[in-house]
Amino acid sequence: MSNKKLSIVCFSGNFDKAIAAFTIASGAKAVGYEVNLFFTFWGLNIIKKKKGRSFLGKGILSKFFNFLMGGLKNLPLSRLNFGGISPKLLTFLMKKRNVATLEELIKASIDLGVNFYICEMSYVILGYKLDDFIPQIKGILGVSKFLELSQDGEIIFIS
Repeated sequence: MSNKKLSIVCFSGNFDKAIAAFTIASGAKAVGYEVNLFFTFWGLNIIKKKKGRSFLGKGILSKFFNFLMGGLKNLPLSRLNFGGISPKLLTFLMKKRNVATLEELIKASIDLGVNFYICEMSYVILGYKLDDFIPQIKGILGVSKFLELSQDGEIIFIS
């Protein structure tokens, strides 16, 4: 077992940035790193159980806000999104060129044992419940607990 540790803060809900986060996470885990993914704000879209638009959360404002955010199937490209078609075009190109798609990278990260954590503040503000997310979530953490978990390792912030 290696003592190499990498923690990635997934702040962005952008398609291309999610690809970067999961490529780094699965690659690092594959070569022996302990890997922690910490999802906050827009990044929570990536790990919602419902992959499309849905009214999640407590209260009308949270439900409406979460509907607008979408889910994994609605992640925009950070540049040149072209009304939402670009993620579909990139996925097509990835498949055509035999490169792992975002969904395959997520599955690889899960299969390899990458740790998934939810930011407590974002979770509370947006009115979620744990059942709104994929079952691989290891916990809901505040920043101090995340920093403790990440101690003696590298932290990457993907925004």
